[in-house]
Amino acid sequence: MNAEIIAVGSELLLGQIANTNAKFISSQLSELGINVYYHTVVGDNEARLLEAIKIAEQRADVIIFSGGLGPTKDDLTKEAIAKHLNRTLVFDETALFAIEEFFSKQRRPMTENNRKQALVLDGCDVLLNQHGMAPGMFLEENDRIYILLPGPPKELEPMFQYETKPKLAALLHDGGVILSHVLRFYGIGEADLETRIQSILEEQTNPTVAPLASDGEVTLRITAKAQNEQQAFRLIELKKREILDIVGEYYYGVNDESLGFKLVQMLLENELTVSAAESLTAGLFQSELAEIPGVGSALIGGVVTYTKEAKIKHLGVSGELLDEYGIVSSECAAAMATQVREKFGTDIGVGLTGAAGPGDHDGQPAGSIWVGIKIGDTEPLTYRLQLTGSRNTNRIRAVKFTFSYLMRELANQGYKKLI
Repeated sequence: MNAEIIAVGSELLLGQIANTNAKFISSQLSELGINVYYHTVVGDNEARLLEAIKIAEQRADVIIFSGGLGPTKDDLTKEAIAKHLNRTLVFDETALFAIEEFFSKQRRPMTENNRKQALVLDGCDVLLNQHGMAPGMFLEENDRIYILLPGPPKELEPMFQYETKPKLAALLHDGGVILSHVLRFYGIGEADLETRIQSILEEQTNPTVAPLASDGEVTLRITAKAQNEQQAFRLIELKKREILDIVGEYYYGVNDESLGFKLVQMLLENELTVSAAESLTAGLFQSELAEIPGVGSALIGGVVTYTKEAKIKHLGVSGELLDEYGIVSSECAAAMATQVREKFGTDIGVGLTGAAGPGDHDGQPAGSIWVGIKIGDTEPLTYRLQLTGSRNTNRIRAVKFTFSYLMRELANQGYKKLI
């Protein structure tokens, strides 16, 4: 089965937003074994959209539309498809009730154009929108499948995952299931990981294993086909064990789990507290942790000491140490971690200093970063990174590396590691 994805919206053509929906949908379809050969982007123009539909019908069994289901005049996806398929649009009462409820709770008047969002293609399967107003649609006609999804990713992604994907899987596999788990690794490159598990990649049948690099991390997606979810899960677990026997030291989580999430879990499980002194990351370490619910029991506080003077005044780092070794140094990172732990009374202190870029800093080249970690009364540990990338990319990667170093060192010291 082949698919084409048609993204509707002039803002995509103008470069105002990126077409992340197509990337997401393609990755989901690949798990189902559905080929995606074309991504099409068309503006808010009925004639051009109708032309795109006719072209897609010549080369795809499944045509998936994203965007153009909203209340405004330029939202014309379902109107164009209704015209093309000679179908009427009817109100879906469930969607209309949800829209009316939303405006009632907001104590705002509902304009007539908002009712438009509850219109669906007559005879389609309506896809529930749990995170917005406009429902999606799933329609089989003339040996093709037409799927209409809202544009905002926060609405599209759950609608595809929980409403659309099961319908496609049922059509493809006679009631069987396809289950995927994503294994997440950090501290190892994509090429290195692939080399280490080369035999697994070459011999794969069911489950299949697909590597993917993203934001400095590496993931492996394991996809199993089976008669039921329990059988698929067992197949995935067997393959997962095989992979982790080879590269388990770099593994930190599964599916949507982030490094920050896993670190917070580990801190909470072991009843540990952390504080941070940040220079080049300017609070990013703490900000990333603060996104995780429950972190308040683990993250006590921290400081941003961007300059040499701030390190001396607010952390108590020795001026003589900084004069001798510089602020981009192992000694500075260790002192920052030690001092912040003492000032905040935490079990762990973290220090981050370096040259984010694009130019040199304190005589060190861009991407030179030092991470200091002080756990309890043990001697502080330091790690040197030499990163290549933009300023903000280096800052983000520095934080992720710090998360992984901290989890690894806690595990080395006997603290419970949660995987």
